[in-house]
Amino acid sequence: MDSDEADATNRTAESGDSPDRDRAAVARRVERLSSHLNPPPELFINGGLAVAPCAARAKKIEVDKDRLSAYMRGKYRDVQQGVYDYFNSRPELQTPLEISKDDHRELCMRQLMGLVREAGIRPFRYIVDEPAKYFAILEAVGGVDMSLGIKMGVQYSLWGGSVLNLGTKKHRDKYFEGIDNVEYPGCFAMTELHHGSNVQGLQTVATFDPFTDEFIIDTPNDGAIKWWIGNAAVHGKFATVFAKLVLPTHDTKGVSDMGVHAFIVPIRDMKTHNTLPGVEIHDCGHKVGLNGVDNGALKFHSVRIPRDNLLNRFGDVSRDGKYTSTLPSINKRFAATLGELVGGRVGLAYSSVGVLKISVIIAVRYSLLRHQFGPPKQPEISILDYQSQQHKLMPMLASSYAFHFATLHLVDKYSEMKKSHDEELVGDVHTLSAGLKAYVTSYTAKSLSVCREACGGHGYAAVNRFGSLRNDHDIFQTFEGDNTVLLQQVAGYLLKQYQEKFQGGTLTVTWNYLRESMNSYLSQPNPVTARWEGEDHLRDPKFQLDAFRYRTSRLLQSVAVRLRKHTKNLGSFGAWNRCLNHLLTLAESHIETVILAKFIDSVRSCPDSGSRDALKLLCDLYALDRIWNDIGTYRNVDYVAPNKAKAIHKLTELLSFQVKNVSKELVDAFDIPDYVTRAPIGMQATEEAYSHYTQFAGF
Repeated sequence: MDSDEADATNRTAESGDSPDRDRAAVARRVERLSSHLNPPPELFINGGLAVAPCAARAKKIEVDKDRLSAYMRGKYRDVQQGVYDYFNSRPELQTPLEISKDDHRELCMRQLMGLVREAGIRPFRYIVDEPAKYFAILEAVGGVDMSLGIKMGVQYSLWGGSVLNLGTKKHRDKYFEGIDNVEYPGCFAMTELHHGSNVQGLQTVATFDPFTDEFIIDTPNDGAIKWWIGNAAVHGKFATVFAKLVLPTHDTKGVSDMGVHAFIVPIRDMKTHNTLPGVEIHDCGHKVGLNGVDNGALKFHSVRIPRDNLLNRFGDVSRDGKYTSTLPSINKRFAATLGELVGGRVGLAYSSVGVLKISVIIAVRYSLLRHQFGPPKQPEISILDYQSQQHKLMPMLASSYAFHFATLHLVDKYSEMKKSHDEELVGDVHTLSAGLKAYVTSYTAKSLSVCREACGGHGYAAVNRFGSLRNDHDIFQTFEGDNTVLLQQVAGYLLKQYQEKFQGGTLTVTWNYLRESMNSYLSQPNPVTARWEGEDHLRDPKFQLDAFRYRTSRLLQSVAVRLRKHTKNLGSFGAWNRCLNHLLTLAESHIETVILAKFIDSVRSCPDSGSRDALKLLCDLYALDRIWNDIGTYRNVDYVAPNKAKAIHKLTELLSFQVKNVSKELVDAFDIPDYVTRAPIGMQATEEAYSHYTQFAGF
């Protein structure tokens, strides 16, 4: 019986007794509250907070940060270090704390040119042949300056990627070298003023003229202006323009709309850099963040381009105006086109983890450095010794590791897809990239604010980077697909798999746990296991993964039933909208399940026992923290009994404490140099942090 239950028993026993007993009960309660606010000295050991008996018995894990780092960063550590070393050797290319929009844009271009032409790091070479190496470079470049990371992504993932993935050999032969050495800086002109996520609703038109063998690119109204186009305002010379392909016909219709296709459109003169005739370019101006990227708006007035400028991998137009395609419908061609462009989402998910790592490094190191309050007449204690600070930061540290392995898995699947072009794998990667991009970027955005607050007033200083990291990263939740829209795509794919299960269809590898979900996971919870609360059971990967999969299965089954019910009265769109919040929760639950599964696999695969123990600790914290955060769901269906829920909460706090004990080694294992994190309060040698910090105030 805990203290609150004892109080309740005493109050019951004392009800109706004398006023003296009532006063005594009140006095005991006041005394207990006072002890919470002013803990007695015996609760402290050597100036630090005393450890709970169960924590005191726990064996401290020994972490070799070099071995853990080697397992984390793998074979691309050297190429990332090459990026770091180049910018460290060129201080004039490092982004200053205060810089104007125009100067930042020019600096970003010089940074990209220096990386490619001086350092000899050519990311474009790896886009198709070795995507994992490309994304490793992208993460390192984003750590130097997030604007540079996005500018590089526009040049190579988007503009270059569209030429390689949507074009054919003639396009690669003509444009590859110029894109690679940045002689052909380009844009990716998909988003329009009135249409962002709804790409099929784009209004820009490309009409074929059979007399001149050209396409005519037109912006029919202001809503069709291409908007937020990176590289357009200042540096771009080409744009991949997404437009409806329209062919003249001899019937009463006059024209035939073949759906959205991509076209290479020159927008500036190669020598003079002047805007070309018919092309109108405007600057989107100062933004909340990423001001090193020159976003612009494009409008086209009867701009003529050769027929060969159609990126014709999935559909082509002959000299006499006949359309041919290996894919039978507009929807099939559209799906194939977008399927080849998922690399941008993969890059954003991967890069967002890099941002999360930097913010966690700064917050954890500062929390170890900063001492505040403590027991009477004893030294102040580290703020990371406080349970509240552990609660903020340790699950976040665990999540950064979880996301690291999940996005590595995504890159592996993406690389496999690029080689095999397997249709099922394309669907899996499209959905997995959408879900991880949405989940990881949303989590990182929230975490940046938590890290800033965890560092108090010093977190508000611009030099300590949380402001710029938060502002630059914020748009990750929107571009390459709004996160809410992307989660709906994940939910839609889950429902499709659910339907195929009951129609006797096969399930792809990524989703095969749903086969069991519809059977064992949806049976009545076992009343015995619902009460198991031993640490060995709660830290068993099978229990953790079963709990995640059970939740996803319940959500999937219930939303399928709700959609079927509401469709009868509201129609399919109305039913979807009625269940939208449920669908988003389902998608997030599934993505959390995938992340945990990959984390568990990575723990098992770690060859070093000390690193494996540390990763197991982080994995358990990630899993149990997520279960506790959604404990209401598990309690509502009796999957977790009250005593077990309490045990999960207590163990989560214990695991946070244990992770705290090795938190310095865990953030050091990210192996990001101080000259990349660039935050005085987040330096690896914490004893020097304050002396460096004061220099920024002129001391």
